[in-house]
Amino acid sequence: MKKITLLLLFCLWLCAWHTSVAQSFRFAFVTDTHIGSPNGVAEEDLERTIADINSQEGIDFVLLTGDITEMGTDAELKKAKEIISKLKVPYYIVPGNHDTGWSESGGVSFIREFGYDKFVFEHKGLKFIGCASGPYVRMSDGHIPRDATVWLDSVLAKTPKNQPIVFVNHYPLDNGLDNWYDAIDRLKQYNTQFSICGHGHQNRVADSEGLQATMGRSNLRAKDEVGGYNLVEMRQDSALFSERNPGVGTKPVWRRIALGNRSYADGKTYPRPSFAINDQYASTKKAWSYHSDANVISTPVNSHGLVIFGNSVGKVEALKEKDGTRAWEFKTGGGIFSSPAVFKDKVIFGSGDGHIYALKAKTGKLAWKTKTGASVLGSPLIEKGIVYIGGSDGKFRALEAATGKQVWEFAGLDGAVVSTPLSYEGKIIFGAWDRHLYALNQKDGTLAWKWNNGSPNRMFSPAMVIPVAHDGVVYIVAPDRFITALDSNTGQALWRSKEATVRESIGMSKDKKLVYGKTMQDEVVAFETNKAAPKLAWRLNAGFGYEHVPSMLIEKDGAVFFGTKSGVVYSINPLTHKVNWAHKIDNSMVNTVNVLPKRRVIAATMDGKVEMLTY
Repeated sequence: MKKITLLLLFCLWLCAWHTSVAQSFRFAFVTDTHIGSPNGVAEEDLERTIADINSQEGIDFVLLTGDITEMGTDAELKKAKEIISKLKVPYYIVPGNHDTGWSESGGVSFIREFGYDKFVFEHKGLKFIGCASGPYVRMSDGHIPRDATVWLDSVLAKTPKNQPIVFVNHYPLDNGLDNWYDAIDRLKQYNTQFSICGHGHQNRVADSEGLQATMGRSNLRAKDEVGGYNLVEMRQDSALFSERNPGVGTKPVWRRIALGNRSYADGKTYPRPSFAINDQYASTKKAWSYHSDANVISTPVNSHGLVIFGNSVGKVEALKEKDGTRAWEFKTGGGIFSSPAVFKDKVIFGSGDGHIYALKAKTGKLAWKTKTGASVLGSPLIEKGIVYIGGSDGKFRALEAATGKQVWEFAGLDGAVVSTPLSYEGKIIFGAWDRHLYALNQKDGTLAWKWNNGSPNRMFSPAMVIPVAHDGVVYIVAPDRFITALDSNTGQALWRSKEATVRESIGMSKDKKLVYGKTMQDEVVAFETNKAAPKLAWRLNAGFGYEHVPSMLIEKDGAVFFGTKSGVVYSINPLTHKVNWAHKIDNSMVNTVNVLPKRRVIAATMDGKVEMLTY
């Protein structure tokens, strides 16, 4: 009798669980609102959508799937939060590439405004999981951040295998994300019903290696009179997607997904990144590898027998140069996108928490920190005991490296500084996300000159490039795909060339006779340094494919080193114009590498891999 009672209770519980899952409900699916976009109607479109959702009965919650803003600025995020907060039902939100790729805070402001950049919640038996997706600060492919992947593992570990899941992301789960397989391989081990995303600005049926997916239209009106979003009705056996236009009405169902127990064990195989190039150049080897728990989007520095770098959740880590084991760590309050620099016994860098830090290189103990008015994503240049570094508060600073005391500041910036400045002929030269390249007088920080390429679009700013200079000429490349030569005294353009589609990667030969550029398709090019006109000296097809990441070209010991968006480090011979070797670390962006003596290279990738290569 006792066994029958227990069995009956179990059946009643199972029935109740199934009933809770089967209960119908609706949610709104809003994406790509792009607050702050140049046409000026994004705010009105979102206001209409929020008012329209509030006017309806039976919407349980709202999912917002990224590109909430145009540039990820603090002002845009604040405005977006102000509008979205008018919702009368709960909402859940993740950032997209526009919220992070040009972010003046490295994503810190998104988290500050909305409280998180990923979420998990359960509703009537379903588990909704939302992940952030980059790129962060640097131009690159979409990427589910390393910390989000670590977090996803912890969420799924607590999820029953039969619980239905809906996955939420800004990007489709395809190779638009360089690590698409990290999410798919995990989700297909569970009862994942479908995924939803934005990014493509249109309603579209998708399939992610057998996992059903739906892309939603942008909330922007585009060429129509009003914008729109999707209403999703979850029934016992299906999910129904309908487009809704505020003030106009709801269109017929355009997408139907059958729900039920999922099994992805169909024996099919799908393409994954190949590491065969490592066999082709077998003499280059991995001495050691370390996987941080968050993205690494800067160049590690080598000091006191340690390899030191920061990651996107604000942690500074020091690894032993000899074997890659961790020696110490230090936590800041915001993501670190600043490549550290060394001054004597100190390592100095900026943080998304609004401070510039100096740590004792041997121990990681705090030596000093200087507060600024916003995130500091720029990387420091240290010369003659002075730190030169730009931030996101409209200011560029010179500090004493020993104490952190301010020497001078320039307060004339209208956008974030995210790169490393150049010191040349008594000037500090750098770009910002305000369309301009600046030259400040090194002695007192006064403006010597500033230049822009004539485009009103901030996304074409020369912000990512680390300028190079020789014989009175400063050379830069930018997203407008020109290489530009500027007079170092006046800032006037001497010549500009789009003959080779260089983007944000540049370098200079040791003898100063050549400027290197990495093109957007396979090639490294070299221009002669001169004041008169662009002269293309040579071009090498290195075979790296489509390319756009700002990994600078470093010449040392007779070779030129650089990284690519596909996780490959290259060494080429600038005399023979041939590839010396190539080595793939993972499938995400490689930052500018650090070339060490004794035929060693330190490389770090967006996915948090830090490796010592020997060649």
